Amino acid sequence: MADEDTKDDKPTLKVIGTAAPRRGGMLLRQPSKPHVHGPGCNHDHDHDHGHVHGPDCNHDHDHDHAHGHVHGPDCKHDHDDHAHHDHDHHDHDHDDTPARPPTRRNAETGGPACQVELRALLPGETDDVGRFQKLRTALMERGDVEEVHLRRDQGFAEVCLHLKSAPKDFDDFVVQVRKTAAAVARRYKHKTWFVRGMDCAQCGYSIEHVLSRQPGILSANIAYAAERLVVEFDRETVNEDLIHEKVKGLGFQLEDVTHGHACSHHAHGGGLAPKLVLPLGVLSGLCLAVGYALEGWGQAPPMVSTVLYVVATVAAGFFPAKAALNSIRQLIFDIETLMVLAAVGAGLLGAWFEGGFLLFLFSVGHSLEHRAMERARRAVEALGKLRPDNARVRRGEQVVEVAVHTVVRGDILVIRAGDRVALDGRIVEGRSTLDQATITGESIPVPKTVGDEVFAGTINVDAAIEVKVTRLSSESTLARIIDLVAEAEAQKSPTQRFTQKVERTFVPVVLVAAPALGAVLLAMGHDLKESLLRAVSLLVAASPCALAISTPSAVLSAVARAAQRGILMKGGAHLESLGKVHAVAFDKTGTLTSGIPRVMTVHPTEGVDEKLLLATAAGAESLSSHPIAKAVTNAARERNITPEDADGCEAVHGKGIRSKVGGEDVGIGSVELFEGDTVPQPLLDEVVRLQEAGQTTMLVKRGNRFLGVIGVADTIRAEAREALATLHKLGIKKTVMLSGDNIRVARAVGAQLGIDEPRAPLLPEGKVDALKDLAAHGGVAMVGDGVNDAPALAAASVGVAMGGAGSDVALETADVVLMGDDLRRLPFAVGLARHATTVIRQNLVISLGVSAVLVLASVFGWVRISHAVVLHEGSTLLVVANALRLLRYRGPAI
Repeated sequence: MADEDTKDDKPTLKVIGTAAPRRGGMLLRQPSKPHVHGPGCNHDHDHDHGHVHGPDCNHDHDHDHAHGHVHGPDCKHDHDDHAHHDHDHHDHDHDDTPARPPTRRNAETGGPACQVELRALLPGETDDVGRFQKLRTALMERGDVEEVHLRRDQGFAEVCLHLKSAPKDFDDFVVQVRKTAAAVARRYKHKTWFVRGMDCAQCGYSIEHVLSRQPGILSANIAYAAERLVVEFDRETVNEDLIHEKVKGLGFQLEDVTHGHACSHHAHGGGLAPKLVLPLGVLSGLCLAVGYALEGWGQAPPMVSTVLYVVATVAAGFFPAKAALNSIRQLIFDIETLMVLAAVGAGLLGAWFEGGFLLFLFSVGHSLEHRAMERARRAVEALGKLRPDNARVRRGEQVVEVAVHTVVRGDILVIRAGDRVALDGRIVEGRSTLDQATITGESIPVPKTVGDEVFAGTINVDAAIEVKVTRLSSESTLARIIDLVAEAEAQKSPTQRFTQKVERTFVPVVLVAAPALGAVLLAMGHDLKESLLRAVSLLVAASPCALAISTPSAVLSAVARAAQRGILMKGGAHLESLGKVHAVAFDKTGTLTSGIPRVMTVHPTEGVDEKLLLATAAGAESLSSHPIAKAVTNAARERNITPEDADGCEAVHGKGIRSKVGGEDVGIGSVELFEGDTVPQPLLDEVVRLQEAGQTTMLVKRGNRFLGVIGVADTIRAEAREALATLHKLGIKKTVMLSGDNIRVARAVGAQLGIDEPRAPLLPEGKVDALKDLAAHGGVAMVGDGVNDAPALAAASVGVAMGGAGSDVALETADVVLMGDDLRRLPFAVGLARHATTVIRQNLVISLGVSAVLVLASVFGWVRISHAVVLHEGSTLLVVANALRLLRYRGPAI
């Protein structure tokens, strides 16, 4: 999966870790205490800054710790048991990382409220329907709770309880809430299965229909393209065996899902239908051809041709008839029912050729359609095949080769040059270059050394390294990518919901309209056979086969293509939303810039040399681990200047710090720090000039004289300007930069990048307000790092996170994730989303247009059944072929 050239530096993640509060650009050393900045953070930070995750980072990351088995070509497990056994360890909804502690932020209405992380109350729940509604009802029955809803402004899902009054004992209140939630979680369960044997989108609708009518089932959703069924049910009313039986009654089988696996382990073993549909279709076609030839020859008895036509009808119609009978038993009238009724009606009228020809094209068309969808699924499944089945693990002094699923956290992997990395981990010995194209899409290998993170599926290029395992095979970034991509279709877009409504309305209408047409024609004086044949033709013409497959096929193809280029689209809804955005907003630091500030200007006053200025400033800054402090000390080191010893410091809130260097008082910070002092006018002029050039300034005063001013700036990403220019070419009307820096710096950076509108200075809530304002005029995408931009990402029409390969938070928060730290993937994502939206519209026009034309033609008798069949099945194959074009999308030229 090659991509455009990218930088060699690692993805960075902006989270403040062991930093102490900054004062006017300076940072004071305090005891290490991890802190994640959110809306409630009261620290006063004058500069955008970032934190690069290293081996000692203590930040709390969510990991989905599943204990599944990754199936490979050498897997010896007996998979036949998967469809029948209920193994709790196969349902990987749990997460063994500690949940975030409850909070007491005020409700949106201003009253008292309590927030508890959703996964702590309902493990596996992701939305506010189904099980969440049961939890809401149970909590609302408490006398002290006014409202319960989901809240995501912190970048993760929380249950927010609006309270009538603040509880006297908050801890006891939380305990009671947890007890209530535990009872709900025990009773109501969430489960995902693979579905074996589906060969058309209508199969999924039948399953949804049957299960949704079953008492005790809260919701049942099929993702046809991903072959998955997601059910929420009441365990006191329904058990998994009953769900299996209901689905089996429709001719399908369920199989437990293994994390990191895109398709069923029995993708080619779901009974006889997948194996025999095409051979029976070919047999049917041969019988039709021979019978038609004999009929044209005129020398064979007519009965011979009729028998061949009947055989063709039975061969091609065996499995559709079986499916139709299953549907009718469940009081479902679907596409198979329409087709079989049409063929039977034609046969009873003596039109055996037309009936056989209908079922021949129907069965062959569905077989080809299913194979085309398999191609799109294999594009996703190919990601999983990049992961080795075995790993070389150090056991004492020996290195042994073991199956990947037997490796545990803390094991040391020995990865030779040329080997693929088997599991996610951190390098503990050696240095090398790794090809990360499978994860991030980067075409250039990335240098790695001790402490750096490596990902399963990437290739070690240069030298042997040893890696300490941090995630199991089912928890790896690659496994999560596969799961997210495979399940993306379950997040249905408005277009998908529209087509489903049309289909569910259309079939019953057709079943009424076809007999009605026959009756009207008879009443108008047409003979019986002609009237019934035209009614049968209407059945064929109005069947919404193409409509059913038009959107799922396009969504799966687009999501698979995005994954190949290091982009995660987390659902058809987000794909469609991204294709419609008119504006894109960017966080500045870490997104448009590298997030690593550098000293750009050292301007000493007259009579002061650069060495004294930097030695003084670096001495005071040496007490800090803040990125800006590091920029000053790095600048001194690059110039071979030794920082002077500093002794103590005093913070001046929001302005800077005071310290002692060489026994003299030293002040470093903004102009406001020196209020009351007479700052030389040339220095003030220099401060203004540097700020207009996009630099953050720090005046340095030692004793009674000002030594000069230091200008620090974040470096702009090399690819940012061309990425923004490409977005404009794609039709994005406005690009906006949201920054916490001062407006002069924001304008300077915006001018260098070609940003249409810089907005600054903005606190997190200000960014949310800005996005709401932009969204009022149409769709807007927000691009950030997925951590301290979480509220803004949630407020946008589409949230796009960068550097997701190293960030569980980005994978959890955003709607679209750019796995690499390269903005050039954004135009590709937008272009693909727009192209996919166009393809979906084209498919809707084709499917609805062909059906409309055929309906009119059938009503007025302009087409025979055979013509209607050819055009009907042809339109189905056409929309699938059109959708598969997305797998070859190349993106805009950059």
